[in-house]
Amino acid sequence: MTESSFIEHKSFARVGLLGNPSDVYFGRTISFSLGNFWAIVRLEPSKDLIIQPHPTNDLVQFDSLDHLVGRLENEGYYGGVRLLMAICKVFYKYCKENNIELNGGNFTLSYDTNIPRQTGLSGSSAIVCAALNCFLDFYNVRHVIEVEIRPNLILSAERELGIVAGLQDRVAQVYGGLVYMDFDKESMDKLGHGKYTPMEIGLLPPLYLIYAENPSDSGKVHSTVRQRWLNGDEFIISSMTEVSDIALEGRTALLEKDYTKFAELMNRNFDIRRHMFGDDALGSMNLEMVEVARGVGAASKFTGSGGAVIAYCPDGPSQVKLLEDACQKAGFIIQPATVVPSFLKDVDLNSICPPVPSN
Repeated sequence: MTESSFIEHKSFARVGLLGNPSDVYFGRTISFSLGNFWAIVRLEPSKDLIIQPHPTNDLVQFDSLDHLVGRLENEGYYGGVRLLMAICKVFYKYCKENNIELNGGNFTLSYDTNIPRQTGLSGSSAIVCAALNCFLDFYNVRHVIEVEIRPNLILSAERELGIVAGLQDRVAQVYGGLVYMDFDKESMDKLGHGKYTPMEIGLLPPLYLIYAENPSDSGKVHSTVRQRWLNGDEFIISSMTEVSDIALEGRTALLEKDYTKFAELMNRNFDIRRHMFGDDALGSMNLEMVEVARGVGAASKFTGSGGAVIAYCPDGPSQVKLLEDACQKAGFIIQPATVVPSFLKDVDLNSICPPVPSN
């Protein structure tokens, strides 16, 4: 590879369609790669190893102290540089521990993203996933790092930074397309990852993404669900099992193109989540997005932990128009959800399985 050449990879946002958040509770989920938004990482050979700050997301120059404080309050302290550094570390250590030789020299990493912040569309993991794909090609190791392991590497990089999450989002971004995932305890304990089954994207009905341009209330109360589950709370355990079963039922509904059942499952998924987490943890704006969709008879649920909603209009175009009008009136953005087909190649699917990385 010459110094004038470069590698560039795009990783898309994702939608947790059914079963979330059971992926971190040995459950099942269905997710898809969302073509509306993406992150791009570029790797160029260079004399020194350089991580380039993004001119907007990693801002270090401000007009005033007021500008700095306002920026921090709206955007937080973190951009993408820390994510790129974390995947550099995780990738290097994994390859070293598994005797995977890295021959390629130094490089410069840069990134860009249009995934809206605080919308629950997996913007952080998209940056990490795109960077990992650059490394796989730069070092020519795509054939020796199994595709099922890659979501673990992405999650490990995010955990380096204290990001709490499960594998679902990273699986959707690594595989692309529509994926059914089973995180049963036996597989997770034995393999370190779940069982992932791609599905035909043509099985999906038309779906619509709803989000707020400036999310102000994404839930200010810390949820106790995880601790209650660990403590053996019967309500949480049974509810999480029910959410997991929704993904299994949803897979059958999609395969049979039973969209009436599919709509019912979307609504039930959200209702169970709401009962477990409570309105204060979910946030008033997130709840309003769901209620706006349901107000016109559309099925709706969160795409992730909150910040955006995925909706289905079983009554067709006339109902879509009602939904568009209701969203406009409420100040929400709505657009058709574009599903990205799987972009895995034969070299990915035929990759060799080394040991699973420890987190």
